[in-house]
Amino acid sequence: MELKKLEYDLTVCKVEAITDINMATDFFFIGKTDEEISLVCKTDDIPEITTERDDGWKGFRIQGIIDFSLIGILSKLSGILAENNIGIFAVSTFNTDYILVKAENFERALRVLSAEGYTIV
Repeated sequence: MELKKLEYDLTVCKVEAITDINMATDFFFIGKTDEEISLVCKTDDIPEITTERDDGWKGFRIQGIIDFSLIGILSKLSGILAENNIGIFAVSTFNTDYILVKAENFERALRVLSAEGYTIV
């Protein structure tokens, strides 16, 4: 399985309103519940106003489109990283999963996953 490195720094934050988010940027995830609006975006694209933010994330995605019938892909990746004391922040889209780790753990995470047979591109 191939994992594609994202070449930019990421931030996880909360905003008051979706209108605070620049929808013209090329990479972001929005999660809205009855309690919060969460945003993952490039650090360079962070909205001017956030209620909370956590900088210093890097990420990678599982290459290709993951069929919904496949079970355990994210679980296996997160398990390998957990065994190596690397915490994650995961986001899923219709096509695939994205895994974020703190920047100081990024290269180590990729080495660990490579040693477990994952191809890093």
